[in-house]
Amino acid sequence: MPTEDHPLEYADHEGVIKAGEYGAGALTIRDEGIYRGLATDRRGHEIPFAEALEDGHASFWLDGAKLHGGYALTRTRGGRDGERESRLLVKKHDRYASSHDAPDPRRARSARPGRTLGRVAADAETDRR
Repeated sequence: MPTEDHPLEYADHEGVIKAGEYGAGALTIRDEGIYRGLATDRRGHEIPFAEALEDGHASFWLDGAKLHGGYALTRTRGGRDGERESRLLVKKHDRYASSHDAPDPRRARSARPGRTLGRVAADAETDRR
């Protein structure tokens, strides 16, 4: 489900959001890096990423600390007629695609070395004392 855009000041934030507040719980930086849009029109001209999202399908390339390669994000319902919007994220078949079903346990870690949700929560508890 889509969420609202977050302020850029949050890009480096890891910590705990208080119970009762939006997004409550431990928060880590899941990944960080750069992306580039891959969406083009029928003539091969690049479509701006925001426009591709608005139209319901955005293809992009990620070069992150953990995620790499091509992805596509497609609106599967809602968005324009008041129905609750949902989207489907698909990893493109490229050299970064995995051929196994087992999740990588490192993906649950922060993009920052040594940080996990548990470590962030424990640090916040220590800071409160």
